[in-house]
Amino acid sequence: MGKVAEKTKAKFDKETYLKWYDIMLLIRRFEERTLMAYGQNKVRGFCHVYIGQEAIAAGLLTAIRPEDAIVTAYRQHGIALMRGLDPKACMAELYGKETGIVKGKGGSMHFFSKEHRYFGGNGIVGAQIPIGTGIAFAEKYRETDLLCVTMFGDGAARQGALFESFNMAATWNLPVLYICENNHYAMGTSVKRTSNVTEIHKIGLAFDMPSEPVDAMDPEKVHLALEKAAKHIRAGKGPYFLELNTYRYKGHSVSDPAKYRSKEELKEYQERDPVKMLEKRILDDKIANEDEIKKIKDKVKKIVEESVAFAEASDFPDPSELYTDNYMQEDFPFSV
Repeated sequence: MGKVAEKTKAKFDKETYLKWYDIMLLIRRFEERTLMAYGQNKVRGFCHVYIGQEAIAAGLLTAIRPEDAIVTAYRQHGIALMRGLDPKACMAELYGKETGIVKGKGGSMHFFSKEHRYFGGNGIVGAQIPIGTGIAFAEKYRETDLLCVTMFGDGAARQGALFESFNMAATWNLPVLYICENNHYAMGTSVKRTSNVTEIHKIGLAFDMPSEPVDAMDPEKVHLALEKAAKHIRAGKGPYFLELNTYRYKGHSVSDPAKYRSKEELKEYQERDPVKMLEKRILDDKIANEDEIKKIKDKVKKIVEESVAFAEASDFPDPSELYTDNYMQEDFPFSV
C-alpha cells in the first residue's frame, strides 16, 4: 500500500505570509491603476508594469536586509514599492509631477532613493549590471558584510556588459547577487530565439560562480533561494547568480499587444497567478482567515486611491527645474 499524502505544512510564520501577500497585492493594484492612468493619458512615455512577477519582490522583501543595495532595470515599480519607496511619490513620478520620487524628471524607468539604498530603475538595457558590480566593489572596499542585488531581464543577459561584470565579480570576489528575472521575452523576442543557451543560469558556470534556476512564481521558493545566496555572499565567498523564472502577464510595455505569444501559454501561467495562489495557500492552510485578507485588501485599495489622488493634485515641475540636478559642461574641468 502506498503512503498517504501528507498535507503540506507552512514553512514560514503567519507574519511572513501576510507580509508577502500585502506587498504582492499592493504591487498588483498599483500597476493596474498605472495602466488605467496611462489609458487616460495621465501617465506618458515608456511604462513597463510588474504584473505577474510580484513573487520576486516578496522574496526579496524578507530574504535580504534593508541596508543591502538594490539596482534594477526599467520594469521596476514593484521592486521600488517593495523597497519601501512611498507609493504616493512613486505614482506622482509616473504622472511627471514635482512631488515624484525624483521630482517628476525620471518617469517610469528611473525611480531612485539613496535613503532606501535603491539605485534605480535604469533605462538602458544591461547598464545596471556594471553599476551593481561597482556598488558591490564599494561594499568590499569598506569591509562591510552588505551585498548588492543586481537585477536584469533575460534580454540583458545577452549584453557584453554582463560578461565583463561577471568576470570582475568572480575575479575580485565581490559581494554581488546577480538576479535574472527571466520572463521569457526580451521585448517580443523569446529566449530560445536569442541563444542556444536557454537555461540562463548556466552562464554563471563559465566563471565558476554558483548559479541556480528558481521557480519565481512562488514567494517561498524565491525567499529560500535568495536566503541561501545571501548567506554564501556574506560569508565572503563571492558572487552568486540566480535565474528567477517568472512571467509578465502584460506586454513588454503598455504599447505592446503581446501577439507573439499564444493564448494557451498565457492561460497556463495565469493559472499560476502568484497573488491568487498565495491567497489560496493562506486560506486553505488556515494561516489567516477571510477577514484578515479583506483588511489587507481594503488597506491596499486605500493606499492606491490616495496615491492617485496625491499625484493628480500635485503640480508639474517649474520649467526652471530643467536645469537642476543635471550634469552640465561647466561642472567639469575639461572640454567635451
